[in-house]
Amino acid sequence: MMRKRLATAAGALLAFAASLLAAPSSAQAQPQAQAQAQAAPGFHVADGRLLDANGADFVLRGVNHAHAWYPTRTAQALKDIKALGANSVRVVLATGDRWTRNDTADVAAVVAQCKQNRLVCVLEAHDTTGYGEQAGAVTLARAVDYWIGVKDAVQGQEKYVILNIGNEPYGNSGYTSWTSDTANAIARLRAAGFRHTLMVDAPNWGQDWSFTMRDHAGEVFAADSERNTVFSIHMYGVFNTADKVKSYLDRFTSQRLPIVVGEFGNMHSDGDPDEDAIMSTARQLGVGYLGWSWSGNGGGVEYLDMATGFDAARLTSWGQRIFSGTDGIKQTAKEAGVFGDGGTTPAPASCSVDYRLSDWGTSFNADVTIRNTGTTAVKGWQLAFAFPGNQKLGSVWNAKAVQQGSEVRATNESWTETIPAGGSVSFGFNGSSTTANGVPAAFTLNGGTCAKG
Repeated sequence: MMRKRLATAAGALLAFAASLLAAPSSAQAQPQAQAQAQAAPGFHVADGRLLDANGADFVLRGVNHAHAWYPTRTAQALKDIKALGANSVRVVLATGDRWTRNDTADVAAVVAQCKQNRLVCVLEAHDTTGYGEQAGAVTLARAVDYWIGVKDAVQGQEKYVILNIGNEPYGNSGYTSWTSDTANAIARLRAAGFRHTLMVDAPNWGQDWSFTMRDHAGEVFAADSERNTVFSIHMYGVFNTADKVKSYLDRFTSQRLPIVVGEFGNMHSDGDPDEDAIMSTARQLGVGYLGWSWSGNGGGVEYLDMATGFDAARLTSWGQRIFSGTDGIKQTAKEAGVFGDGGTTPAPASCSVDYRLSDWGTSFNADVTIRNTGTTAVKGWQLAFAFPGNQKLGSVWNAKAVQQGSEVRATNESWTETIPAGGSVSFGFNGSSTTANGVPAAFTLNGGTCAKG
């Protein structure tokens, strides 16, 4: 996705619909050998599923963030995206051909921030967008040059990083070269020593209305010496009905070929994507999705922003839908087990919360102490509660917090990450209200109910 996407031709939409009636069969995927899976240093594919370094099934549930264009926003954006429940983020990088290059040091910093926020990092090179149709776009071969140039930033990070070779290679012309160019790009990266899971985007501005990726994914997967490639479809106007969404994703899962929805929106200038069908079908099939995009869209597609002005407290209707709606991120995301003990440490019936309120009528302060009454330390936490009135969250200290409606979710800072057995951590915040303030009725820590202190 560019900040301004060229509309897909109307004829392509008709071709898509007609092809659904008689889609040709594609090559059967070759299962990854067990020995290869065991030897994989990080994420890997087995039997059509993406597995983490512990061998556990992992389903991407996250959003895209335009780091290349808004690098100063990234640190806070990743914190906010995590606090809203995501387990992954797709990060826009630039090779230097169309936009300012994100160099090795910058990429390393992004990876470190993803890890700090316990987010799986999907890194993508954006300068390939619409090659053959978009002026200035570069080839997949050029994207490979970029990855080799920043290899030191991602080497050894295979447990936490997936490499999306190039965003939306090929527009609506020249796309018949996608198969050979993609296979060659994978081969070059493997020869250069990359053992990461690789993600490859479809042509046709990512939407594959020509079914080029769908019909040749098997041979591309087989050409990967590591058998560790995941395919990414971008769902915008071409995918405007539930039947189109389901037919496309079914084609991959039935052949045990790994597929994710690497981008999608709730509307678009080239047609109205069926976001409900995308999210529900992804849940039913266990397919990952990464919505476009957190904030900063321009050129007429500002409606794709999930957060207004990068402000997590001002989610748009699209942001509310993807994070909190049916089949959304909060309902379906599971943190990657590579971040320790399957994610945050569960704490049912082993915690208490003391919420001390200082009420001044239209404003208030709250000092919150979480006590670990169990025998095992809690490492990484999220405390959830609901305001009893129309309170609005203000500044927060010693934690990160976001509010949606009356619900508040607070997550640890690095210095408050661990709650020792028998110990406690504290954080606080201020807020405003036009009604009487009060203490929340209940608190849950990492999904477990806490006693009120």
